[in-house]
Amino acid sequence: MALYFAFGLTLDPARMSAVCPKARRIDIGRLPRHRLVVLQGGQVSLVRDPRREVLGLVYDVPFGELKLLDRLEGRAQKLNQPIILPDGAKRALLHIAQGVGTAPSPSDRQILAKAARSGGLSENYIYEIEHGEPAPRKPGMPLFKAPVPSGPR
Repeated sequence: MALYFAFGLTLDPARMSAVCPKARRIDIGRLPRHRLVVLQGGQVSLVRDPRREVLGLVYDVPFGELKLLDRLEGRAQKLNQPIILPDGAKRALLHIAQGVGTAPSPSDRQILAKAARSGGLSENYIYEIEHGEPAPRKPGMPLFKAPVPSGPR
C-alpha cells in the first residue's frame, strides 16, 4: 500500500472509489507552499507559491491500483512529497500535470468545488477554489497553521 494525495477531481470520494475501489481514505492533508492551477483542457495541477497551501485527501492505495491512477492522470509526473496530516507529516505520491495554465472557467471551478465539498474540505478552501484567491480572513488570524511535528520530542 502507498499513500496518495488527491487534490483534483479525485477529491470526490465516489470518483476515487470508481478509479481505485480498494483505496482507503486516511484523512485531509495539506501541501504547504503550493497552489492549484487549471491547465488547458481543465486538468488540475500545482505550482509553487510560498504564501499558499493545497488541501487534499490522503488515501492508502494498493500498489496494483496505482497504475489505474497513472492512467487516469495521463502524462502527469508522479512525485513523492511530504504532506501534513493531523498526526504529523508523511510522504505521499501525487501527480503534477505539465502544461500551460489558463484562467479556469466558472464551470471548471464549480466542478472542482463540488468534488472538494464531497471530500469534506473546509469552506475557506472551497471559497479559494471558486474565486481563485484565498477567502477573506478575520483580522489577526494567521495565514498558515504551523506544521505539526511528527514523532516524539
